[in-house]
Amino acid sequence: MDFAIIAAGEGSRLLQEGIACPKPLVKLKDVSLIDRLIGIFLDNHATSISVIINEEREELRTHLQAMRLAVPFHLVIQSTPGSMHSFFHLSPCLKGERFCLTTVDSVFKEDEFRDYIRAFQTEEADGLMAVTTYIDDEKPLYVNPDQSLNIRSFTDEAEAGSRYVSGGIYCLKRPALRVLEQAIAQNGRHMRDYQRRLLAEGLRLKAYPFSKIIDIDHAGDIAEAERFLNT
Repeated sequence: MDFAIIAAGEGSRLLQEGIACPKPLVKLKDVSLIDRLIGIFLDNHATSISVIINEEREELRTHLQAMRLAVPFHLVIQSTPGSMHSFFHLSPCLKGERFCLTTVDSVFKEDEFRDYIRAFQTEEADGLMAVTTYIDDEKPLYVNPDQSLNIRSFTDEAEAGSRYVSGGIYCLKRPALRVLEQAIAQNGRHMRDYQRRLLAEGLRLKAYPFSKIIDIDHAGDIAEAERFLNT
């Protein structure tokens, strides 16, 4: 299965809080976020790994261009207006029928991710979206499934009974790429716009709960993520 990472953001909040290195090179337990994800993907039998970064960070570009992996590795260097456009620029690298896309700052337990990937291998729905009840984002995307975890809606505000938010990890099948092209044509910008369009186009999406997924947006999130991984 193909794996891909969106790492084209500027990491401006971390920079404002004194973290000078690019967000993908922030280290947890002495391993950078980007290296950790690539290692996890390889452990889950990746057939290819693709990464998009922006054009500004030479240090990150040098780090990734020096990589030598046992599977095809695609590095896309392109500044984009948003996460959905980053996904669009990665999409030509995704050749298989199923793929997994993550944001670079999503931190999760490796055993939960392994079970998630295994579940997707036999999933009949068009997509299996990672969700969590842990909310640490200033603007979370609420994911509202039914009792069978079929997703009914994505909302910017919590609805009555809302429990889950998006974890920034998306397992999707090939029909989702057709919808991506439509969303770009309609001037969508963010992944939440794209996810809503998937439902609007009739694709069936299911939620897959993780115990906790942490986004590294602030300096304090680094220590919190390390404590989480140590438990």
